[in-house]
Amino acid sequence: SQQSVMQFLSKVKLEQFDDPFLLDEILAYVDSIDKGNRAAKACVDIALHDLIGKLVDQPLHKLWGINPANTPVTSFTIGIDTPEVVKVKTEEASRFKVLKVKLGGGNDREMIETVRSVTDVPIYVDVNQGWTDKHQALDMTHWLAEQRVEFVEQPLPKTAVDDLAWLTSKSPLPIIADEAFQRLGDVADFQGVYSGINIKLMKSTGLREAQKMITVARALGMKVMMGCMTETSCAVSAAAQLSPLVDWADLDGNLLISNDLYEGVQVIDGKLTLNNLPGIGIRKRMV
Repeated sequence: SQQSVMQFLSKVKLEQFDDPFLLDEILAYVDSIDKGNRAAKACVDIALHDLIGKLVDQPLHKLWGINPANTPVTSFTIGIDTPEVVKVKTEEASRFKVLKVKLGGGNDREMIETVRSVTDVPIYVDVNQGWTDKHQALDMTHWLAEQRVEFVEQPLPKTAVDDLAWLTSKSPLPIIADEAFQRLGDVADFQGVYSGINIKLMKSTGLREAQKMITVARALGMKVMMGCMTETSCAVSAAAQLSPLVDWADLDGNLLISNDLYEGVQVIDGKLTLNNLPGIGIRKRMV
């Protein structure tokens, strides 16, 4: 909540550091202040990275040696609803090259068939732990593969570790961890349980840990997705700086709100497009 974030930030005393480039030291201190509060920690991390970029007058992707031409397309989310509403939402998302469809509401096949009646673009599906039987889940992954679905996100409850490992070993589609995945230490634990991970800055405490997550996941042969919450262009543009390093992106949170205070990463022809502004690449939106 806003209250919990402000309470956490009131405890942050950065005056003790005289060099903002000491990222590991500063962010380790921030992380130690209190348990949880990952979104609050992420805002300090993002602000710190933005400051560093502005001090050297370079965008973060350039400081990290990342080629901005390699940004992925981003999906646009279609929520669970009636066929009539789903058709309208799918038609409104025609400028996107990939759609992310929410499942787990008991009308999964209807959802996919409705979207497919409007478009043939690739689909990502997010079940949000909505399936309970591993055998039915496996049957669905085979059917979804026939519908040009690229992966399935968190199909079973995060506590069903053995069932998830079984499903991952047999599924024709990659199985991606979302609700089950939080911090850097989770990555190695999920090798063999999931095909890949969905990194969100608000869960990972920010860019520094997200970078490390990508490195560890790649070393373990895992796929990587970059996602977001419902966020402004501040957080989405920060995450987009790392997006050329991932397999899939679901960075549409800023497109789902009407009160965005910032301008930053753009979606052009479905593709995330970075700018050359220093730091995380945002500026205040002109009213």
